[in-house]
Amino acid sequence: MERSLYHNDADFVSAVGGGRGRLNYGALVLGILVGILGLGVVIAGVIFHQPVIGLVGFVAMFAGVLLALRRTRRGRPAAAAPGAPRAAAGAGKNSASSKSGFMDRLNDRWERRDDDRE
Repeated sequence: MERSLYHNDADFVSAVGGGRGRLNYGALVLGILVGILGLGVVIAGVIFHQPVIGLVGFVAMFAGVLLALRRTRRGRPAAAAPGAPRAAAGAGKNSASSKSGFMDRLNDRWERRDDDRE
């Protein structure tokens, strides 16, 4: 059913199922640093008994976490795009891309298993 959707309405699949993207390591490092800085500001707010400073530190920590978890939306090659049609089922055992994910490989094995029973 999923392959049929890829073949019949690839534009819809690419628009809706854009995926989460890749992990942005630069944003991860920057987010961790901002979070640590925010934690220091929260501690400074507690030491100086200033709730406003503590609130600013909390906002900085929260922003650091959001920044660290941000993912990029880089364009993938046409062969790896979710909207791209996959190879035919009878193309052989090595039809799965070497860069495909673990779940994609499992799904391909499951579908080949079903095809072999028929």
